[in-house]
Amino acid sequence: MRFSILFGGKAGQGVNVLSNILGNALTKKGQYVFVSRDYQSLIRGGHNFNVLTFSDKPVASNDSQIDMIIALDENTINLHRSELKKGGKIIEKEGKGNMYFAGRIFKLLCVEFSVLEEELRELKFFEENIKDAKEGYNETSEVACKVSLNKNKLKFVNGNQGISEGAVKSGVDIYYAYPMTPATNVMGELAEKQIENNNIVIELESEVAVINAAIGSAITGAKTMIGTSGGGFDLMTEALSLTGVAEVPLVIYLASRPGPSTGVATYTGQGDLDLARHSGHGEFNRLVIAPGDPKECEELTSQAFYFSQKFGIPTIILSDKHLAEGLYTMDKNSVITPSKKMTSLKRYNSYETDEFGCATEDAEKIIKNVDARMKMGKEIEKEAEKFSQFNVYGNRTSKNVVLFWGSTKGAIIDAMENLDAKFVQVLYLEPFPMRIKKEIEGKNIILVENNATGQLGKLVAEKTGIFIDDKNKILRYDGRPFLADELREELGGRLK
Repeated sequence: MRFSILFGGKAGQGVNVLSNILGNALTKKGQYVFVSRDYQSLIRGGHNFNVLTFSDKPVASNDSQIDMIIALDENTINLHRSELKKGGKIIEKEGKGNMYFAGRIFKLLCVEFSVLEEELRELKFFEENIKDAKEGYNETSEVACKVSLNKNKLKFVNGNQGISEGAVKSGVDIYYAYPMTPATNVMGELAEKQIENNNIVIELESEVAVINAAIGSAITGAKTMIGTSGGGFDLMTEALSLTGVAEVPLVIYLASRPGPSTGVATYTGQGDLDLARHSGHGEFNRLVIAPGDPKECEELTSQAFYFSQKFGIPTIILSDKHLAEGLYTMDKNSVITPSKKMTSLKRYNSYETDEFGCATEDAEKIIKNVDARMKMGKEIEKEAEKFSQFNVYGNRTSKNVVLFWGSTKGAIIDAMENLDAKFVQVLYLEPFPMRIKKEIEGKNIILVENNATGQLGKLVAEKTGIFIDDKNKILRYDGRPFLADELREELGGRLK
C-alpha cells in the first residue's frame, strides 16, 4: 500500500505544519513516510505545496500521480487537478484554516483524534487549533484509506537534521554560518540545543567572514564546521586554499541548489559536484562525500570530522535542497563514534613554510612540501578504503548498472523493484573509489543525476576511462527532484 497526499496553498497558510503533523503521527503509528517541499522564494502569497507519501513498506520518494489533494486555496486545485489519480479525492472548504483540514485528513485516514490532539499540544494556540481540528474531524464521515498500526520504531527527520545529529555526535565545538537556503536549518538545529550539547553557533555577516573565523577556531583545536550553499561557497574558495596549504581541519556542509548565481533559490539540483571537487587555487587535499538520506547524512558527517581531524584537511559534505529539507522516516537506532581532536600545536601559514613554520621561497623546501601533500593524498585514499565508499543494490550479476549519487537515491530505490539492474550509489567522490571500476566495467551503464552535464559521469570517465553513452544519461535540471514512477519508466526503456 502506497498512498500520496498533496497539501497546497499560499505561503503563510500552513502547508508545512499540516504535512509535518500528519507525517509525525503516521511515523508514530509505524508507517514509513516521505515528504517533499515545493515553495517559491516568498514569505506570503504565491503557491507552495508539499507531497506526503506513506506506506507500510519503506518509501523515500513521491510519484507523479497522487491519491488526494488538500486544497487550502482554489489555485491548488487549478494547478494540480491533472495529477490526481482516477477516483482520487479533493478536500476543500472556503474560509477554513489548516487545522480544520488536519481534522478532516485524520478522519479520512481513520487515525484517532487523540493522536492529532497529541500533535497539536506541541504547537502554539492549542485551544483554538483543537476547536478547528474537531470541526473538521466531526464533519467527515467517509474513509479514504485506513492506516494500520505497525511495530516499526521510526523517527521522522530531514537531511539537515541528520547533518546536525552527525555533527553533535562527532563532538562539534563551534558552527559558523551566514543564512543561505537550504543549509540554514542546520544552524537552527544546532543553536536550539547548543547549551545541552556544549557547542557554540555563530551567525556572521558574510560567507567570507564565516570561513575565516572558522579557520581561526580550528587552528586553536576546536572541532569546527561551517555551512552554506553554492553561492556562499564561491566566496569561500580563497580561504579554502588556505586550509589546504596550512593543513587546517575544517568540515564544510555544502547544500546545493540550482545555479548559476541566484538561480532558483528554493529548488533543488546537483550542479555543484565540480565546484566541490575543484574550487580553490593550487593543488591540495580534500575529501568530498555525498549522503543520499538522513541516516547517511549523520554517518558521513561523522566521517567528515574523522578525516578532517586525522589529516588536517578540509572535508566537504555535498547535499542539496531535496535531501536537506525532504522528510524521511528512518530507523531510530544509529551509532556514531566521535573522532579525536587534533591537539598538536604548530604555526599556521598561508605561505609554503620551512620546518619551523616560517614562510619560505626555497625551491627544495617547496618541493618537499608539495611531495608531502601528495603523499598524504595517498594516505587519505588508503584510509578511505576502510569505509563504505559506495553502495550496491539490486541484482549484482546484471549486465545493467544504474549509477547515481546523493538525493536521487530515494526515487531510485523506490523505482528499482522488478528492474533487472545493479544499482551503484557513489558516496565518496574525492578520493574516488577505484573499486567501482570492477562493478561497472563492461556493463550497460545508465547515469541518473539532477544536473544538465552529468558531472558524476565525467568524474567516472576521468578516473576509470569508462565513458557513458549520452543516450543512457537520465538528467533532470528543472529544479525538481525525480519521481519514482516516471524514473522507473525511464530506466526500463534503457535496460538490455
